[in-house]
Amino acid sequence: MSARGKDGAEEEERKEGLSEEEEDEDEVFRIKPEPPKHQTIPNIPESMDDFLRNFLLRLGLRRTLSSFESEWYDSAQKVFSGTLPTPESGVFFLPDALTHQKILQTELETVRRETELLRMEVLTAGENLTRMQRERNFHRLQHRRVVEDKNQLIKDLKHLKEHLKSYEPAMKQLEDKHQVALRQKMLLSLQKDRVQNATEAKVNQEKAPEKKSPVKIKHLKDSEFPVYSRMVKLQVDQVTSEAEKSLRSFSLQSSIKAHQQPISCIDLHPKEMMLVSVSDDCRWRMWRLETGEKVGEMMLTGEGHSDWLSGCSFYPDGTKLATTSGDTTVRLWNFSLGCCVLTFFGHSQPTWSCSFHSSGRFLASCSSDRTAKLWDLNSQRCRLTLRRHDASVNSVHFLSSSNLLLTASADKTVVLWDTRLAVCPAVFTGHRHPCNHATSNMAADLVASCDSGGVVNIWDSRKPVTPLAAVDVGPMGANQVVFSQSGKALAVASGDGSVRLVELESCEAISLDGHNGSVQSVKFDHKGTTVMSAGSDGRINVWS
Repeated sequence: MSARGKDGAEEEERKEGLSEEEEDEDEVFRIKPEPPKHQTIPNIPESMDDFLRNFLLRLGLRRTLSSFESEWYDSAQKVFSGTLPTPESGVFFLPDALTHQKILQTELETVRRETELLRMEVLTAGENLTRMQRERNFHRLQHRRVVEDKNQLIKDLKHLKEHLKSYEPAMKQLEDKHQVALRQKMLLSLQKDRVQNATEAKVNQEKAPEKKSPVKIKHLKDSEFPVYSRMVKLQVDQVTSEAEKSLRSFSLQSSIKAHQQPISCIDLHPKEMMLVSVSDDCRWRMWRLETGEKVGEMMLTGEGHSDWLSGCSFYPDGTKLATTSGDTTVRLWNFSLGCCVLTFFGHSQPTWSCSFHSSGRFLASCSSDRTAKLWDLNSQRCRLTLRRHDASVNSVHFLSSSNLLLTASADKTVVLWDTRLAVCPAVFTGHRHPCNHATSNMAADLVASCDSGGVVNIWDSRKPVTPLAAVDVGPMGANQVVFSQSGKALAVASGDGSVRLVELESCEAISLDGHNGSVQSVKFDHKGTTVMSAGSDGRINVWS
């Protein structure tokens, strides 16, 4: 075939191809079918985009080439910007190597930054771990030292206990010798008093004029103890037969700011509605409690002690007052004279409480020197010193119409003394904490005692082995306890700022709250219908 024939054939084929392509192109532009909803583009090699461009350019399909380039670069730009369409669009675009490289570089930089942050955190954690290990080692050494010191102290304590046990027989022997010496001293003092009395009697007999009928000269200095019988309890039986007010009906009626400092004790006048309070301000004051405009009026006041006052007691007829103080003295005050008429010296440490004998001839006091003393008001001297307690004696109380005296001590015991015979007929043991106060009812057949653990024990005065009942008003200590006139109820001054009223039959306790501090003292009135309380807030509350 000739060259011209070949050129003609090729020309004809080209025209036919162009005509077919133009027809296809026209058909494409004429008919615009909608693209499928879900179209998947296969993984095209990197050189296919150039091949398609050359092919479309060679055929003169410029509009198709322009549309292809716009769509291709638009998809590449989207991939580079990190906003690839999700599979929900139905189309997945595959970036080229350059775009993919840029994306990988971006991710690599992100990973490097995160790696650097992690490296810094690891370094910080390592430093913290090292510091904590050092602290652990330091505390471990300290713990070992503390354990060694503890073991050494335990060994020393055991050694001291053994050493103390070795001294116990010697201490017991010395204590026995001390008691024997005290008894001998008491006997010598009694013999001395007898000799002095006999000598004075002989001197008085010699000085007296001779008469045919000689008269016996009676020694008036020392008082005689009265002899009581059961007939004196008729008045007590009348009191107990009276109806008493219900304990649940008590409420606060009035409050008196009696002192600026804490009140340590109060006592009620034996006949009138008058109350005496003693305080840490070294003064005692008398207050009127009768209903009316003058309720809470201060009637009398007195001062003379050089230290705080701790206790007070009215004379049986209400004309005198006895007070105890931290200055180790006991003073007797006369209301009509308005001054102190007698001061007793004899205790070596602070005195805590005092109580008058029902006859008014004797006054009992107690002290931190572990003794209780009986003072004769006529001879104005100490008639008896009671020694049995191993710790401070915190309260004394004469039983009604008897010569029996109750003492409560920090050695956890309550002792009953016969002051006429100077013997101890009964010891009440049962408290687990130091006893703060002990008292008896009007019939003198029941004894109540309270301790610093808040426990109140009720005893039969004739059976001191075990208490009849125990009432726990704790956890704070019970400072004072007192019977009502009928003997059916108790009032307890509690350290938690409340007054507890206890019914003896059921041992049920009712609380009266009104003080801002510890309640130190409490009293019933003459009918048992009113309760007076005083505490460390310096106030006297009246409950009725």
